[in-house]
Amino acid sequence: MGDSSSSSASYIRMVQHLIEKCLLFHMSKAECVEALSKHANIKPVITATVWAELEKENKEFFEAYSKNREESVMEMRTVQMIRTVLTRMASRDPDEDED
Repeated sequence: MGDSSSSSASYIRMVQHLIEKCLLFHMSKAECVEALSKHANIKPVITATVWAELEKENKEFFEAYSKNREESVMEMRTVQMIRTVLTRMASRDPDEDED
């Protein structure tokens, strides 16, 4: 029985470690669940459960992480919008502006 519980604990620690790697890549919970399912063959329910436990144990960290992620997404969208506007402006015919 001891062998089974120690291997389970080891497996959970491995999943936790992989989740921490996902956090380094600024992944959301859904992205992490999908990535670990696809690349590490970890069942989504396992990843989601370990993630939830980490959130309980590190509430302040995950609140800050979530806020930072949202801000980063908004910043990336803003940069993309600026690039789109600049690209459109650069491709315009300069004679169009003259009246």
